Amino acid sequence: MQERQPHTEDMVINITLNNGIEMPALGFGVFQTAPDETVDAVSAALETGYRLIDTAAAYGNEREVGEAIRRTGIPRDEVFIETKVWISDFGYDETLHAFEKSTGKLGVDQLDLLILHQALPTRFDLTLGAYKALETLLADGRVRAIGVSNFMVEHLEELAAETSIVPAINQIEVHPYFQQREVQQADAAVGTVTQAWSPIGGITAYRPTGASVFDDEALTAIAAEHGKSPAQVMLRWHLQQGRSALPKSVRPARIAENFDVFDFELTADQLSAIDALDTGVRRGPEPEDVTLETFGREIPEA
Repeated sequence: MQERQPHTEDMVINITLNNGIEMPALGFGVFQTAPDETVDAVSAALETGYRLIDTAAAYGNEREVGEAIRRTGIPRDEVFIETKVWISDFGYDETLHAFEKSTGKLGVDQLDLLILHQALPTRFDLTLGAYKALETLLADGRVRAIGVSNFMVEHLEELAAETSIVPAINQIEVHPYFQQREVQQADAAVGTVTQAWSPIGGITAYRPTGASVFDDEALTAIAAEHGKSPAQVMLRWHLQQGRSALPKSVRPARIAENFDVFDFELTADQLSAIDALDTGVRRGPEPEDVTLETFGREIPEA
């Protein structure tokens, strides 16, 4: 009998969070994916083999994410659902209600991972109240893990001083051109997994040079050595360095390509070459600039 060749999904990498919960290292993101494209995009991702789906209340597409999961017929316990509480719903009672809004839209009773979307430094009292609500939800079994997003070192330290549960995840902007090493080190020191948004540098499309990240000489050279694309090389870089990564696309071919990263390994020299691309230039919003006055908006009930 002919031996079955392993499929990509057979080699998927999982990460064990600090409370013992297992999570796929590679997930599928839906930031800026229009609601009318979300069902098809998430369905394609799940059919490809992704089992971590990352959304957020502020994205406006939680309902469509839930619909896609139901349409595929994949058992609920095989899909890791992650979503985020927006700053307008920070505060203890407000965040408990935000959980109800998100689960209602997603059509689930329990979330695998619920995180705070921003640190909201100008009203950190509300941030603390929101995180304490996450702790309550975790204790009650309504979420399986809790975490944060876009928290810098000082925010993590202030959170640790006032709360009892170490975040399982800190989701931040990380790609070859902006690596936030100090934040990653702070995460690692307490057992928090760094999760990368914009992991293949899509947010750098408006770099001062105007050059596409997919034309970077270092990345294209490494990609050629493995018969892979620069995007696949960047995702493999994240996985080999212990991060979770959340690529996004609405194109089925690109969705599949981004998942095909489990059958090759970068060398130490190649990892170092990618590390050397760091510019230290943030492309997303400065965490200190995120305030209720500038970024607050109502999250609908339904």
